[in-house]
Order: sequence, then C-alpha cells, then structure tokens
Amino acid sequence: MSDDLGFDFQTRKGGDVQILHHGRLATTLRGQRATDFLADMDDCDFDEQQQIMARLTGNYKRGNERVAKNHPRNRR
Repeated sequence: MSDDLGFDFQTRKGGDVQILHHGRLATTLRGQRATDFLADMDDCDFDEQQQIMARLTGNYKRGNERVAKNHPRNRR
C-alpha cells in the first residue's frame, strides 16, 4: 500500500534540493543537508521517502494530535 503524502523533490543546478508538497515549494535544502537528503532517498522506498520529506518540511501531523493530547505522558 502506497502512503502518498503529496511530496516530491527536484535537484537544482547548484546542488540545492527543492521539496515540493502538492506541486508547491515547501522547503529548499542546501549544502550538506541536500547531499545527505539525496543519499537517504537512494536508500529508501517510496513510503519512507514521503515520511522523510514530511519530517523535513514540518508537515508530519496526521490527525492523531487530539488522541495524543490525552495520552498520560502528555498530560502535564
């Protein structure tokens, strides 16, 4: 089952990597972060790639926030 979260990435001429979410620019990685990101993408399947891009852009919340708020460790 494919977990398509709507992320894609493009490598630019200068080595920068643009991460897109539903076709819109979400973030740009430069330098060592871009290099590390591309190495990670080579080693992952599609679902893992989607999760990594979601974490890098900060778009990783998927509807369980209300449930997590009531978990005992989050009740401070």
